[in-house]
This record gives sequence, C-alpha cells and structure tokens, in this order.
Amino acid sequence: MQLSKNALGHIAAQPGLTLPDAKVFELPEKVLQFGTGVLLRGLPDYFIGKANAKGLFNGRVVVVKSTDSDSSAFDNQDGLYTICVRGVENGNTIEENIINASISRVLSAKTEWKRILECAHNADMKIIISNTTEVGIQLVQDDINNEPPVSFPGKLLAFLFERFRAFNGSTESGMVIVPTELITDNGSKLESIVLELAHRNNLDFKFIEWLENHNTFCNSLVDRIVPGKPNAAEIKKIETALGYEDELMTMSEVFCLWAIEGNEKVKDILSFYKADDAVVITPDITLFKELKLRLLNGTHSFNCGLAFLSGFNITREAVTDKTFSVFAKKLMHTEIAKAIPFTIDEQVKEKFANSVFERFCNPFIDHQWQSITVQYTSKMKMRNMPLLQRHYEMNDTPPVHMATGFAGFLLYMKVTRKEGNKYFGERNGVEYEIKDDSAEYFYNNWMNNTPERVAAEVMANEQLWDIDLTALPGFLATVQEKLQDMISNGVLQTIAALENNKVTA
Repeated sequence: MQLSKNALGHIAAQPGLTLPDAKVFELPEKVLQFGTGVLLRGLPDYFIGKANAKGLFNGRVVVVKSTDSDSSAFDNQDGLYTICVRGVENGNTIEENIINASISRVLSAKTEWKRILECAHNADMKIIISNTTEVGIQLVQDDINNEPPVSFPGKLLAFLFERFRAFNGSTESGMVIVPTELITDNGSKLESIVLELAHRNNLDFKFIEWLENHNTFCNSLVDRIVPGKPNAAEIKKIETALGYEDELMTMSEVFCLWAIEGNEKVKDILSFYKADDAVVITPDITLFKELKLRLLNGTHSFNCGLAFLSGFNITREAVTDKTFSVFAKKLMHTEIAKAIPFTIDEQVKEKFANSVFERFCNPFIDHQWQSITVQYTSKMKMRNMPLLQRHYEMNDTPPVHMATGFAGFLLYMKVTRKEGNKYFGERNGVEYEIKDDSAEYFYNNWMNNTPERVAAEVMANEQLWDIDLTALPGFLATVQEKLQDMISNGVLQTIAALENNKVTA
C-alpha cells in the first residue's frame, strides 16, 4: 500500500507514528515554497505540519519545482510524506515517524508557470519560503515576462509583480519572504537582487515603492541535518513496521532550529512559530548565527580533514573514538567557544556545544566527513578566520587544537593527481576526490614545495584568507610542526600525542 490521502484510513495507529487529521486537506494555501528538497520538507514544512496539527497556523504549502527532477511521487502520494526523526536528545533515544500533510500540490515552473502566478491572486497566501541552494540567490540578467524567468529572484519578482497588480498595490497584499539558503544575510541579499531586477525590468515606480514598503524580506538561519531517504535496508524495515510504502520518506535528526529576523507583524503572519520553540522570531539572529557558524560549522571545518585522514568516514566514528573525541571536545570548549567574536553567555555556549557533540554521535545519521570537505578552503575562511583573529586579540600564544585542525586541512588538500578538472588526494593508498575551487592552487603548491614551505606559502596568502596567518604569533610554527608530525607518524597518532602531552603537562 502506497502512502496517499485514500490510504490514510487504512494505516493502523501505533506508537511512534503520528497521522494527520483529515481536516488538514481542507485548509487554504498560505505558503508558496520555491524548492522541493529534503531540507524544506524536514524543517519549514515540518514546523507547518506541526502547527496545523495544533490548530495554530491552518494553512498549506504550494511547492514550486524549478528543476527537471521527477516530482511524480508528490502527485501519487497527494503531497504526503513521512518524516523519520532519529537521534539522541538529552541522553534519550528518539525514534518518531510523522506523516506530514503540509504540502497541497507541486507545480512545475517550466510547464505550469501561469498556475503559479494564479497563486498571487490568493488573498490567504502571504508567505514565500525558498531553498534554491546558495547559487540560487544571485543576480543574473532576467526578463520577468519570460514564462518562467530564468533565475529564482526573477521568478520571485514576477510573482510579486503579479501580486501587486492583483490587489492594486494594497498595503495588506504585501508578502513575508523567508529564504533558507545557507548564506549570510540571505533575506537582505535576496531583497537587493529583486530590487535591482525591478529597476532593470523598468517596472513602475509605484510597484517598487510597494515592494520596498509592504513586503518583508527576513534573514533566516536553518539548522537540521536532513539526509533524505534512509538506505534501502532501513526503508524496508520502516515500511514493514508502518504498513505502507513511501517514495518521499525523509530521515531527519532530532535537533532543529529556524531562526528568523522579524518583528511582531512577521510573528503574526508566521504563526506556525508557536508550535515549536525551535522556531525563533527575533529582531536580531546574530546569536544563533554565531553559535551555529562557529561551534557547529567551525568545529566541522577544523575536524573534517583530520577525521577523514585518521580513517573515519562518518562523524560518529570519529567522535565516539576515545582519542579523537577528547581532541574534538577540547577544540570546541577550550578554544572555539572562547573565541566566538560575539558576546554570548558562557552557559549558552556550553549547552550548544554539548548539543553539537550529541548530534555528532547520532547513531541513526550517516553524516560523511567528505561531504563536509566540499569547498573546504572557503569554509575554513568564512567559519574559522574570525575565530583565529579573536583568539589572538585575547591571547599571545597559538591555539594548538585550531593549529592541528589547520594542519589537517593542508594535508587533506595535498593533491597527488590531476585528471582533467578533477583533483585527487590519497589516504592509506586509496584516492579520494578533492572538491574545492582552490584545488589547482594546492596542486601547484604541493608539487613544488616541501610541507614546511607549503604551510608558509598558503598561510601568507591574503587572497585566500584576507589576513596573513603567518603574522599570528607562533601559529605558523605550530601548524608546520603538526603537519610534519602527521606526515611522519600519522594523523590520529599526532592527535593522540597532543592529548597525552596536554594531560601530563
């Protein structure tokens, strides 16, 4: 039996399974969502479904599909899908299955653009959500009269222009737009692009005035690991237990956060926030950005090369290893937390760091270290350079765990073979692909220099880091020492020696 609206009545109620009320299918469409991806299903749509179940939002989502991906599963299943929440929270194992009914329909931008524009005439629809990847929020020359426009900002502008005309530019017809793309100040950036496109398309001044004054673009931050479909064996196990098949089954960790910059008006429209404390609407989300960017993402970036080269493939393998776990905890608690360039209560940092470590240990989520290494250089710059600078504002000695993590980055970026536009490193005699825009730079560096010289050249490159890392007292020497130790003795052995020294010092 395949999951669908008709099948719901034949699915047996059981512990650990949450079924939607049939009344949800009668709710009006209140949200236009650009993107069909698992993050949207596992976070915004999850919260909307939860709020509908509590009678707090009472609205459904129209999804816009902009790619050629197959969306027939949404049609076959009437937009229903199962969120399988798995993980550990405060030491307790969580296994929940929730049939989500927040999506009313999926429309293709390529073939159903006019139907999408018809949604602009719906007075109930006041929210736009997006996740078009980081590439989606970019300014490209676009004509909003195309069916559809090429870019996401172009599509959004065309929809808002249709909205303006449908309601004669009334104050009440303005929308709340919440992008969830993982870029800093995503709402502000999207707004500036949409306004620029409006001018380039020579749109009426009254529309531009309405666009600026009666629509709200919110910066937002999402945080939840949503790997998507479980593996085949797990799918079979879950479907057998639940008694139905689900092509859209979505695995998710327990932890979730959606921080949105907004005022009371935004709160009123995004009323689904009342269903879960994990949705935070506040005038300034810097606190949440810094905690995630430094303690979660920054820890990832300092650890991923080290962990992978130590022989670990997924996060929990490393953080449940006796040696590596000590290193990771000290990195987070004694160096990163203290160097966050924003004033945050120590207890808040401590609590967040502990939750991060618990997430790393999740026995249900296979989070690959190599997926974290994609665009390793830019991640290291954005996430960790401010930490280094802040550390040296407070100290005149090098942060040894950060230095070890940076040495691991350099060693991971040792390109041993180039094939066309692909670059490869080597771990224990087995090649791995290095997916980084700076791979060519590292290839040339490693081909022509000693490890000691590679460290010096790379760290002095201000085009990479915006600062000269060799000017930080003792940092270069520490990185060079750890890099040589890793090459001579092994990565995990270097970490073990470091922690032994720290214990006996």
